[in-house]
Amino acid sequence: MATKTRSLATRPSVALMSSIERRIYMIRSQKVLLDCDLARLYRVSTRVFNQAVRRNLRRFPADFMFQLTPEETEILRSQIVISSWGGRRYLPYAFTEQGVAMLSSVLKSDRAIFVNIAIMRAFVKLREILATHKQLAHKIHELERKFHRHDSQIQAVFQAIRGMLGAPVKRRMGFPG
Repeated sequence: MATKTRSLATRPSVALMSSIERRIYMIRSQKVLLDCDLARLYRVSTRVFNQAVRRNLRRFPADFMFQLTPEETEILRSQIVISSWGGRRYLPYAFTEQGVAMLSSVLKSDRAIFVNIAIMRAFVKLREILATHKQLAHKIHELERKFHRHDSQIQAVFQAIRGMLGAPVKRRMGFPG
């Protein structure tokens, strides 16, 4: 049994990784996951998830977890079509990467361990993508500077590339920030 759990924990599926990556939002200039999305990943209700967090509130300082404002919640509703009626009676909580890591000390099931490993890998992958994006933009800027006096066709190519780099990878609360 331990071997099976270990192999599962070290190899999250592509579908799970993709699901996690789609749930990472950029809010207040931080990459976060919402309580409802984390609860869904851990296969517990949001109420049960938040109860576990509240019982361990000292583990979640403001840079690990914060509650969204009504305005932030409304922006999310409009961007990802969260129902505006029924359901939640309170504002969602957002967990930073450090907050998600802290969840591993609060949620101790095999599923929680497996999901936490997958989430940590998703955050690492996201950082790599953003770093690559910044490096590419810098290289293009250097090339543009080098060829700034050349014909208009080359300048048009640089403009098109700049336009593609400016397009957000994901459209969630200003992602990729």
